[in-house]
Amino acid sequence: MDLSWMAWTWPTAIFFMVIASLLIVFTILAIKFPETPRTGILRIETTRGDRLFITLLGSAFINLAWLGLVGENQPWALGVCALYALAVFRWV
Repeated sequence: MDLSWMAWTWPTAIFFMVIASLLIVFTILAIKFPETPRTGILRIETTRGDRLFITLLGSAFINLAWLGLVGENQPWALGVCALYALAVFRWV
């Protein structure tokens, strides 16, 4: 598949495919298993979608900080983001 028409690279395309897949999965989950909002450590009511948004936003900041402070070994930042996501979905 040629991605040159938008000057995309494969990592960029995979990133957007993962985001689209997450949105589709969370939409299906919301339809099949409706949930009531819950209150976590932030003391605000959040749903699965809210926690996904918080996770994606926080992961973006983690990756930017990693690039600025460490620079190399970006896959390790993915591990930090995964731990962050687990924490958000568990306690927020």
